[in-house]
Amino acid sequence: MKHIVAGVIAHVDAGKTTLSEALLYKTGAVRTFGRVDNGDAFLDPDALEKQRGITIFSHQANLQYQDLSLTLLDTPGHVDFAAQTEQILPVLDYAILVVSATDGVQGYTRTLWHLLKRYDVPTIIFVNKMDAGGVDRDAILQQLQTELAPGCLPFDWNGGDIDSMPEENAETIALQDDAILNDYLDGTKLTVATIQQMIKRREVFPCFFGSGLKMTGIETLLTGLKRWTIETQSEESKFGARVFKISHDEQGNRLTWARVTSGVLKTKAEILPEQKANQLRVYNGAKSQMVSEITAGGVGVILGLTETRPGQGLGVATGSLVPLLQPVLNYAVNLNGVDAHACLMALRQLEDEDPQLHVTWSEQVQEIRVQIMGPIQLEVLQDQLKTRFNLDVGFGEGSILYRETITQPIEGVGHFEPLRHYAEVHLKMEPSETGSGVTFDTDCSVDVLGKNWQHQVLTSLNAKDHLGVLIGAPLTDVHITLITGRASIVHSVGGDFREATWRAVRQGLMMLLANGGNQLLEPWYQFRLTVDADNVGRAMNDIQRMHGSFETPTTNSANTILSGVAPVSEMQDYARIVQAYTHGFGQLECIVDGYRPCHNADEVIAATNYKPVSDLENTPDSVFCAHGAGYPVAWNKVPAAAHVPYVMEN
Repeated sequence: MKHIVAGVIAHVDAGKTTLSEALLYKTGAVRTFGRVDNGDAFLDPDALEKQRGITIFSHQANLQYQDLSLTLLDTPGHVDFAAQTEQILPVLDYAILVVSATDGVQGYTRTLWHLLKRYDVPTIIFVNKMDAGGVDRDAILQQLQTELAPGCLPFDWNGGDIDSMPEENAETIALQDDAILNDYLDGTKLTVATIQQMIKRREVFPCFFGSGLKMTGIETLLTGLKRWTIETQSEESKFGARVFKISHDEQGNRLTWARVTSGVLKTKAEILPEQKANQLRVYNGAKSQMVSEITAGGVGVILGLTETRPGQGLGVATGSLVPLLQPVLNYAVNLNGVDAHACLMALRQLEDEDPQLHVTWSEQVQEIRVQIMGPIQLEVLQDQLKTRFNLDVGFGEGSILYRETITQPIEGVGHFEPLRHYAEVHLKMEPSETGSGVTFDTDCSVDVLGKNWQHQVLTSLNAKDHLGVLIGAPLTDVHITLITGRASIVHSVGGDFREATWRAVRQGLMMLLANGGNQLLEPWYQFRLTVDADNVGRAMNDIQRMHGSFETPTTNSANTILSGVAPVSEMQDYARIVQAYTHGFGQLECIVDGYRPCHNADEVIAATNYKPVSDLENTPDSVFCAHGAGYPVAWNKVPAAAHVPYVMEN
């Protein structure tokens, strides 16, 4: 029997959970067809999900259709919980992308498509709500091909099997690969295996049409999943698994959700040093079953692990990519008389489940802060603290999470030489591609600096979040390379290279500051604003005032649609304003579109009044030694005092 793991993903209100319920009902996995609006959906069992009518947490279901065993992972559809959706993508064999026939490709649909490409997930598209009036199938298909990929092709011809495939369908499929097209034109017929490989390589994206609510097109989709998918095979015999979720059950047990990628996971097996799989479970909705082992390809829950995180590889499996979606808003917790320690511990548990929450505690001002994606996530967080931990707290006004980068290369130098210690490090710092974060490398001969010391430098670079020198915001989109350094046979220890490395980063940033080579970044929204004709002028003026830009407006019935980008700082409260001036008929959809240069950098920098030299935990200055005593050297004097000559020309 073929076994695949598929994730159901979609823009909110596209009918994703309804489709999942239809698949479960059609295959006999559930006896009743659950409805989101009735609060009885099999894959929305959490009380908060029933209350809000949206999927907030990912859930697992297992179903069987003929000789296909399908593990279904339902994901949140709201953009505020997109980080949870991204966590699941690396463990999928296939994704089922649900597109609403009435709404078409939305901004968040494009975001999901970009993530699917990033994680190389083969994708099958189900166009839902085809039962709605005025739906144009050809127009929807054209939009999919234009906005997503030319390989989005209908696969619901008569019977759906290859023998009944119309000639025009075969030719269109062959067109997606030059080599296959040449063979096809030479008379070689397409085979099931060929098309399966094209789907696996993300050259072809089968499209199916129907209605989850009316149960139309469901069997055709199931048949397509059975016919056109390939089971993932692993030649590795040793155990490997990839973590995609952390949660806690009602008894407080910590649950590590993982996909076994190779070998066999057995109960009581040592997964991490001194951490064993005390228990294994396989979930189906809210219910679970204890099992003794999970084989390659299976999805299950491990109890007994305390140091796992989403994206982590276990055993011989490698970890996932660094998440692309990051929080952009920062909120202070209003304790309202709640014990700070109790609140911090509760938030730490929620952060364990969602690493992108980023909980911080400031001892100086006795303040807890959290980082989130948007207002709906904030409301859910507040509900979780109240229902799960009996903590009734509020949140202060949100602030923007800025970042910093560099616009030109520089060589940073750090020297740490108090008495009986010694280390010098030279780092080449260069701008890197948008969204790459901070990456590290070495280009230094072991004859110049021993391998163990180079390892200490790279470990130190990876040990902390490096801050910029404009406002002290996290550094991003920078590639740092160790190019040279020096150690002492007698006096050097590992901690010396940590100090020298961190100082080298800051020293390089300060050198750039003097040359205007630092840049402040802020998050931007990609927005889609729908207003009536009477309010188009007002909307355009508002967007320009917010330093945003928009494409040529389009009309839809009696409404006008404006699509574009704008800073989060300017637009985060605009939805409420739209509702007011359109009397509830306007609609604003915003999706975080990454970081771009800050539109009012000078104003933000002046308001922050950050003093980089006074930030002693991130000092750019170095320590040298003379006459048996250490002494400080200011960052701008370090290059001249360094013991190793510059490698780059600054």
